[in-house]
Amino acid sequence: MKKLNTNYVRNHFPAISTGWTFFDNAGGTQVAKQVGDKIVDYLYNINVQLGASYEISQQAETRVSDAQKQWSEAINAKHENEVIFGSSTTALLQNLSRSLVQTFNPGDEVIYTNSDHEANIGPWIEMSKHGIVVKTWNVNPDSLKLELDDLAQIISDKTKLVAFTHVSNVLGTINPVKEITKFIHDRGAKVCVDGVAFAPHRLIDVQFWDVDFYVFSLYKVYGPHYSLLYGKNEILAELPGINHFFIGKEDIHYKLQPGNVNYELTVGCTGILDYFDTLYSSHYKDTSLPLFSRIEKVWELIAQHEEELAEPLINFLKHKNGVRIIGENTSDKAKRVPTISFTVENRKSSEIPLLVDPHKIGIRWGDFYARRLIDNLGLSSNDGVIRVSMVHYNTIEEVNSLILVLDKII
Repeated sequence: MKKLNTNYVRNHFPAISTGWTFFDNAGGTQVAKQVGDKIVDYLYNINVQLGASYEISQQAETRVSDAQKQWSEAINAKHENEVIFGSSTTALLQNLSRSLVQTFNPGDEVIYTNSDHEANIGPWIEMSKHGIVVKTWNVNPDSLKLELDDLAQIISDKTKLVAFTHVSNVLGTINPVKEITKFIHDRGAKVCVDGVAFAPHRLIDVQFWDVDFYVFSLYKVYGPHYSLLYGKNEILAELPGINHFFIGKEDIHYKLQPGNVNYELTVGCTGILDYFDTLYSSHYKDTSLPLFSRIEKVWELIAQHEEELAEPLINFLKHKNGVRIIGENTSDKAKRVPTISFTVENRKSSEIPLLVDPHKIGIRWGDFYARRLIDNLGLSSNDGVIRVSMVHYNTIEEVNSLILVLDKII
């Protein structure tokens, strides 16, 4: 079996040379060098307003447009119009909510889960001000999973949208998006999936899942502080705009991008795909595959490596007295990503990272904006959870170093 060359990977992340071990990646990953190079090149050589007749403006417009095309291919969208860039997942979902609510009627229903980041909760709760009925789909308190039997109890023929997370940024559990989406579609509603905690770890395939909306943060996928929203073309085409009054409905993505995109960050995000292409070329010989297929092969390598990273930490935590893993207690790549949360009996979660910091290992504690989940689990008074979030540029040696530190302090 082919394995990920982590030495080659790490050479593409300048921040790794600082000597720190980055285990807070769910909050934001390090940036691939190709990304920074793209941003600098744009700012220094082609930083003009789009839409003018002169040549350099046309070149700038082509680069921004190419970013949309490349990312539509990378997530297997049907149309480039289905990709909308924005400053953050929170902002993109708020904008989507502002548009969608105009298509709903008082008494219509929206469902969110208590396991989501607040970005995929707050915008839907706000709809209640317009007479929309908002319901909560709670994780099973025993399994800590989203159960379709529980959703079946609250979904109705008035439900217009169900918003749920692909992976909880606390639990790390991979929810079966395709199965959940079919269940919801069969009952006449649409889905909006928060993929922020999934996207740094696995392939995104919006057509395979048949999702209506899918959103994730590019700064958690080795890029700049920027985000992406996917929406089905036929749905976006009918949505009312939230941009200037003269931006027509036919301007499918622009009408949902008030103030337009950030040009240099949009172009910079193509550096993420350049990086993945470099990984592909260093591991595989077939250059004839399309972009999506090349990226798919890279994600397979990453998933296997991440499972190997998670295994020793999960095993250590499972066998450590007084430690409780919050989420799946397996490293199985089909069930979880290597975002691992835990608590320590009779210890505040805030105590542990402070003792790890001097070892130049970055982990974190808190609710991670999944405050409703932490509240429901009764962990708020404990300062939330301790979270170790790994990605593919991390190594087994780094994991073992963390285990040695944790073994001494918990």
